[in-house]
Amino acid sequence: MCGLIGIAGHAPVVEDLYEGLTVLQHRGQDAAGMTTYDEHDRFHHLRGNGLIRDVFRGKRVARMTGNIGIGHLRYPTAGTEKSEEAQPLYVNSPYGIALGHNGNLINTRELRKELFREDLRHINTESDSEILLNVLAHELLAQPDRLTDDPHNLFHAVTQVNRRCVGAYAAVCLIADWGILAFRDPYGIRPLVYGKRETPEGVEHMVASESVALDMLGFTLERDLQPGEAMLLGLDGTVRSEICSAPTIYAPCIFEYVYFARPDSVMNGISVQRSRMRMGKRLANRILREWPDHDIDVVIPIPDTSRTAALEMAYRLNRPYREGFIKNRYIGRTFIMPESKLRRQSVRRKLNPIRNEYEGANVLLVDDSIVRGTTSREIVQMARDAGANKVYFSSASPPIRHPNIYGIDMPTASELIAHNRNTQKVCEAIGADRLIYQDHADLIAAVQEGNPELRDFDSSVFTGEYVTGVPDGYLDELEQQRGNHQEMAESSA
Repeated sequence: MCGLIGIAGHAPVVEDLYEGLTVLQHRGQDAAGMTTYDEHDRFHHLRGNGLIRDVFRGKRVARMTGNIGIGHLRYPTAGTEKSEEAQPLYVNSPYGIALGHNGNLINTRELRKELFREDLRHINTESDSEILLNVLAHELLAQPDRLTDDPHNLFHAVTQVNRRCVGAYAAVCLIADWGILAFRDPYGIRPLVYGKRETPEGVEHMVASESVALDMLGFTLERDLQPGEAMLLGLDGTVRSEICSAPTIYAPCIFEYVYFARPDSVMNGISVQRSRMRMGKRLANRILREWPDHDIDVVIPIPDTSRTAALEMAYRLNRPYREGFIKNRYIGRTFIMPESKLRRQSVRRKLNPIRNEYEGANVLLVDDSIVRGTTSREIVQMARDAGANKVYFSSASPPIRHPNIYGIDMPTASELIAHNRNTQKVCEAIGADRLIYQDHADLIAAVQEGNPELRDFDSSVFTGEYVTGVPDGYLDELEQQRGNHQEMAESSA
């Protein structure tokens, strides 16, 4: 899961890129980067490991001239954590292309061979984003009339990218002499929105992973890019778009609404905040149906993502809502930390219980999801240590039983606490007195209510049904790679 931004303006864009990336920081904390393009046909690159404030500092930012640019926040699920894999990545032929990518390709092994043997292009990292960039570069170079100024050359190249690349991808590309090319995979798994703003100099255009970045910069959300669509924000201020793939199914990732996206964002026409409210209502209704004589005294969210659902649950259950944990804002999101040991260590650094909210009470803790169970187990124990009589645990999403292969860091079944465990076994594993999961149909309905025309979602982590299909042996290969990565991390610790 990564964050993307692209701005085509009439004034230097570096400050807007910085501010836009700041509100998308939750989408990637491992690395950050931006590329701008100036009136002298020069690219300016700045990228590195760390948070935005660590990478974009001092005189280096002042050198990022140009009225058009793109930015990227990295949360790695493929490749390594080396600084050379920070994005945007760049190739100088054809034209000169810088690319930022959100998602994950699942046919990289085949693409790597094709690029080397047939396209004669060398891949220097383990990043699937470098593969995507080189596939795009090759297809642009293969256009017979690439020297003309017809944007359909770019769109036809994206059509070929969609034909060759399997998986999830939203991408923003800065192309010399052209502008910003943004495109979305044929299933629309990863989000990408478009907006514009009026200025005295004329209309400016922007694409981003979430609408919140448009909001804070004064852009008006116009629409989402459609599945398989490419959009060109031209250097001349024009906007052109084209559907580059035959319609399949529109299946955005439902986990964006459960956890990743900011509540003030609107994606695929659906308010993230409202969808989480509906998740809370439906989960409370399940408790009332299946446990009508419950003895819950107080509802406490695990900050921050679950607050919205917890408020609705407290209202429906007619029980007080209390803030029971104080969050240290200077610790990163534990979900996207790369190693389980770091996640365990960070829970108690990040959250501290307010003791008098727990003493002698039967507490219902509300979280957005339970992935590995490491965080949940620590939090349940913290509630007990603070004096809770009983600790009940609820998840606004169903049991996560299957790997995610589209860019979220839950890649192997063996790491998922609900894999091959029923609800009671998970409850025992996290040490709770009772565990209540959201029903899968209720989750879909809670999100879908915001846009009834959207009939499908990628919910493969719950169902094991992958909209793109899965290459033979791919999941086993992921399991092995993950194990090797953890062994290396432990041996170097």
